Amino acid sequence: MKEKIHSFLASDLLEKYLLGETSTEEALRVERYIAMYPEVRKAYDELQENLEVFAKMHARKTPEGLKERILNRIRNERAGRRKFYRWAVAASIVAMVFAGSSYFFWNQNQELQQKNTLVNNKIKNLEEDMKVQLEDLRNQYIVLNNPNTKKYNVNGNRKAKDLKAVAYVNPVKKLSYINVSNLPQLPEDQCYQMWAEVNGELVNLGIIKQFEDKENLLALPYSDQNAVGYITIEPEGGNDAPSVENIVANINY
Repeated sequence: MKEKIHSFLASDLLEKYLLGETSTEEALRVERYIAMYPEVRKAYDELQENLEVFAKMHARKTPEGLKERILNRIRNERAGRRKFYRWAVAASIVAMVFAGSSYFFWNQNQELQQKNTLVNNKIKNLEEDMKVQLEDLRNQYIVLNNPNTKKYNVNGNRKAKDLKAVAYVNPVKKLSYINVSNLPQLPEDQCYQMWAEVNGELVNLGIIKQFEDKENLLALPYSDQNAVGYITIEPEGGNDAPSVENIVANINY
């Protein structure tokens, strides 16, 4: 029994429950454990009462307005998700109406059914994308508010001395993010690209968009050992391998 309770407390269900991110089944499980086990009730009360207070007391200063932008994005994603559900219901109703048509319209129905399948598949893909985005936004929120998160300032070298960034690493949740707050202007035929070397393997993290990414947190691969990241200047469109001579920032986290 103790092992069962320990396993439950080691999961992130209590935090998801407090953030309102649990499914109906998960919520019922959390409430059942809280009601049945004093240890879980105590952990829940402490998390509920202390996490917010402790986070406020020890919160690290983040870029102004970043948390609000993340919360707004969460709300917008949820609103968009509800719209897609309505589209799915409408598509299903259309499919049922045409399924009852006469044989005279059979060929037309076949074509409409194929289109309906394509629409439903697109809706499913969009829903999966939205789930991934919501999970990423939830992780960003946890990293910014969790007192165990460590912050590392990143500055550019002489090739990009005005480059400013902050890396956030949470060893408990095993999450890493970076906020690139300032990027010097580049010619149109060049771009910034981010890389990470984790456990001896080089990972391409993609191009940093100068006018968009400065308001976002970008995910970094997490490693239990020290990880190293780079920001380089590459030709427009990015490179398959980093240009070592064009490294403008090192990220040690």
